[in-house]
Amino acid sequence: MVTGESVLQWLLDSDPSIRWQVMRDLTGAPAEEVAAERARVATEGPGARLLALQAPDGRRGGAAWNRGWSSTMHVLMLLRDLGLDPASDPARRAVGLVRDGVTWKGCGPPECDGNPFFAGEIEPCINGQVATVGAYFGEDVRGIVDRLLAEQLPDGGWNCEAANGSPRSSFNTTICVLEALLEHELRAGSSPAVTAARLRGQEYLLERRLFRRRSTGAVIERDRKGGAVWTRFAFPTWWHYDVLRGLEYLRRAGVAPDERVAEAIGLVASKRDGGGRWPLEVRYPGDMPVEIDEGEGRPSRWTTLRALRVLRWYSARG
Repeated sequence: MVTGESVLQWLLDSDPSIRWQVMRDLTGAPAEEVAAERARVATEGPGARLLALQAPDGRRGGAAWNRGWSSTMHVLMLLRDLGLDPASDPARRAVGLVRDGVTWKGCGPPECDGNPFFAGEIEPCINGQVATVGAYFGEDVRGIVDRLLAEQLPDGGWNCEAANGSPRSSFNTTICVLEALLEHELRAGSSPAVTAARLRGQEYLLERRLFRRRSTGAVIERDRKGGAVWTRFAFPTWWHYDVLRGLEYLRRAGVAPDERVAEAIGLVASKRDGGGRWPLEVRYPGDMPVEIDEGEGRPSRWTTLRALRVLRWYSARG
């Protein structure tokens, strides 16, 4: 017989990046035990392997950003997902090399070639991810944040195609920006302008129940840009939106769940297998810098952890 305890044990029988989050979010372990486990992310498992990929000039994959998943930005996003302690010496050394040595030369528009990494470039999707990791690791990303605030569309979201005339927001870009604004508020403190923009952005998702068209109420079957199916869950998500990522944002933002998320929560719950675990449904094309899961179609510790904590968040509603 499968029990919740056996699933938790399966999650704990893993590397420190999973264990410390399970201890914090699902088992209620003492804070000092959580901190001790988190400290091991820098020295064991995928966290240590990702740190070791950094070149002396601060870059990973030879670039600030690339179309695969091996760039400086993508590795920093993964290190954030794994929970590398931003105050740790390994994190400070690695991020310091990025701050002091990495620019956008050859990675974006030519006018951004001289930009330091944490100044970003011009696309709000990319800038959202840079601001997210910058804020998480304690870097000054106010310049990016100010730019993102100015780029919010009338419907409340953001879209990388707005510069080309698109008047409508994109779920993909919006989730990247929302995560950035939230991380900035959590690390640098909130401000009326940032909070107001973030709340408008999350309403964009909630008004659409996280995966429906506002105009017709129809389920959005497939993303127009990348072809991703929002009802299938990936990890890492990179720039792609999906329903679980939207719920994870709302949970982390401390949003009180209401009936607008009930259908999305039901979708998450429906994907639990007979063993009480969730599969990795999607792995986006590209070269992973390190392996962190068992592969597409297999039970996934990362998807299971994320699903369990959004279900717990929803079940605790008042």
